[in-house]
Amino acid sequence: MSLTKQNKLKFRFTLEPNLHFLPSCFKKMTKVKKSNGGTLFKEKKTVQRQKFRTFLYSDPTIFSNQEDEDDNNNDCSARNSSATVPSARYPNMSPAPSSGTASPYYLSPWNQPSPFTKSPWIQRPYPPLDHSIEESSGAYAIHNSLIGSLVREEGHVYSLATCGDLLYTGSDSKNIRVWKNLRDFAGFKSNSGLVKAIVVARDRIFTGHQDGKIRVWKLSGLRKKGYRRVGSLPTTTDYFKTSINPKNYVEVRRHRNVPWIKHYDAISCMAVDVEGGLLYSGSWDKTLKVWRLSDSKCIESINAHDDAVNSVVIGVDGLIFTGSADGTVKAWRRELVGSSTQHVLVETLLKQEYAVTSLAFNGKAAAVYAGSSDGLVNFWEREKHFISHGGLLRGHKMAVLCLAAAGNLVFSGSADRSICVWRREEGGIHTCISVLTGHNGPVKCLAVGKEEGDCDASDQRWTLYSGSLDNSVKVWRVFEKAANLKKLEGM
Repeated sequence: MSLTKQNKLKFRFTLEPNLHFLPSCFKKMTKVKKSNGGTLFKEKKTVQRQKFRTFLYSDPTIFSNQEDEDDNNNDCSARNSSATVPSARYPNMSPAPSSGTASPYYLSPWNQPSPFTKSPWIQRPYPPLDHSIEESSGAYAIHNSLIGSLVREEGHVYSLATCGDLLYTGSDSKNIRVWKNLRDFAGFKSNSGLVKAIVVARDRIFTGHQDGKIRVWKLSGLRKKGYRRVGSLPTTTDYFKTSINPKNYVEVRRHRNVPWIKHYDAISCMAVDVEGGLLYSGSWDKTLKVWRLSDSKCIESINAHDDAVNSVVIGVDGLIFTGSADGTVKAWRRELVGSSTQHVLVETLLKQEYAVTSLAFNGKAAAVYAGSSDGLVNFWEREKHFISHGGLLRGHKMAVLCLAAAGNLVFSGSADRSICVWRREEGGIHTCISVLTGHNGPVKCLAVGKEEGDCDASDQRWTLYSGSLDNSVKVWRVFEKAANLKKLEGM
């Protein structure tokens, strides 16, 4: 190689001496031929642009093209998971986003905060954030607190369920994760349909999916990942027996008939009556189906609403409550009609323009709570003969997406990314004692469990789990006798 070519080659590599330290998204390799027949590679500085369509959708699963996986293969693919605890040194610092948060949901222009939200005229008059222990009337004031966060890169969290010290989470990745003591304990997966509802009945776990199927799982052993699928609802045998007879078909839409024992649209909610041995499932197909747990048979299908059934809860005195996108809340009771037992409509508790998104039943107070898309929570209380409307809870700026109740507390999660903790006082008065914030997306589901330990019976502690569309689950410790309204921020 001549001296001139060597100088040219040196000059070529000294133009961009720091190029090797650039991120991989800014580098591109190009070939440079040498005079002796060899080949060198040079990094070319480029910038990759996002495709325009990724800014239009909030659900990253729209672009996924995953193949169906085997239900019985419960060895889920290895993914990064973590449980994080807020820093005491930097309480207001947001954590670095994980690779699971880099979804189009955060890039969508429709998800950007409005400039009007910073206006001082629309801010709630929250007291200043205070995590310290205050002394009040000779005793220490108790504050609710964030225990930690569960993050697994499997998409939005749509459903939660607790059983003892185990937490079950369902997401749009088709996987059901099992957590224990803030750690990833086990997991099992279905072959299709994101997990929209989870309920636990003794030794069985029922999962409702986007594809309209209910899958049944059992713990096959105490070893890790010991869950296996034991069936689905309806069973294959019952489905074929029903489909043979043309009288068992119902018209679901124009020119389409399906067997009445199967949901033909997404399953949105489930509730289990352990004492009665019944499982209730609500669907976007506007029906409520009743399943007998002893033999896994569908014993009744109710055309419950004029729109999607969004929630179903078990009440007292044999009452079942359903909430729908048609804006109604209905109460049903199982009664003997002729020679058979059927669910009969008792009363329509609510009829409004806004969709009812969630329901919760407080067994201690015998009260029913209904969240709706206008950000309000209606509640009814039990009286001598039936239940009457008790009032409204106003605490959210956007739609209430989920509700949970435990003891004297009621929890409401909203699309405004916050969770309101309400305490029921004497006379049916509700007070908002805490506002839990920290999620970067709408709070989609809630679950609450009783915390064991040495505590006063009059001041029970509860563990609250909140699942969000930011792909995370946050774990909170909540006290029934917490201090006055505090805005608690979590990382």
